[in-house]
Amino acid sequence: MSQVPIKLKNKRRPMAEINVVPYIDVMLVLLVIFMITAPLITAGVNVELPQAAAEPLSANEEPPLIASIDASGNYYLSVGESQDQALEPHELVELVMAHKQLNPNTQIMINGDRNVSYDKVVRLMVLLQSETGIESVGLMTDPDDS
Repeated sequence: MSQVPIKLKNKRRPMAEINVVPYIDVMLVLLVIFMITAPLITAGVNVELPQAAAEPLSANEEPPLIASIDASGNYYLSVGESQDQALEPHELVELVMAHKQLNPNTQIMINGDRNVSYDKVVRLMVLLQSETGIESVGLMTDPDDS
């Protein structure tokens, strides 16, 4: 008598693994969307508005470029303690660009007289941002006496 092999029923067990590939695809699509939209949200001139009780700049840091506007609307540019003569807006932009090439991390501060119109300060900020590519401008104030 010959033996006939007995076939056992091949039962498959259910697979207990989670397929994460679709979740990774969705995550990458969301990442791309956020990377594209994030720069659009922060459009405009970035300005660090001063507080009345703000701390002064530390002495260890490199002196900032200070663009000043006097009461009559003349523009000046000074580095640290040195003062310059009155400048035209295009001359001020050229000097800032030259200084930015030498020291790209230099801070830019605007020192506006209290009697100068807000329009002059905003025009200077827009000029610095559009012509030189500066993203952040600080505004200088006197310390609060109270």
